[in-house]
Amino acid sequence: MPHVIVKLAAGRSEPEKFALAEEITRAVTETLGYGPDAVSVSIEDVAPKDWAEHVFTPDIIDKTDTLYKKPGYKLSDLQS
Repeated sequence: MPHVIVKLAAGRSEPEKFALAEEITRAVTETLGYGPDAVSVSIEDVAPKDWAEHVFTPDIIDKTDTLYKKPGYKLSDLQS
C-alpha cells in the first residue's frame, strides 16, 4: 500500500497537482504491480524561501540512505 509524499515548491495549480498525482499513481501501479486503489499521493506546498530548511536538509541531506534520486542542485545553489 504505497503512500507517496511530494514536497513541491508552492505555486502549482490544483489541476497540475491532480495530474502529477495521477502520473505517480500510474507509475506505482505499473512498476510495483499494485492496483490504483492501493496507492495514495499527497502533495505538500513549500515556500521557496523555506525549501532549504524544510526539505533540502531534513529530507535530502539527512536521509541519503533512503534517497533514490538525488537532485542536481546543492544547498549553496539555494542560498545564492
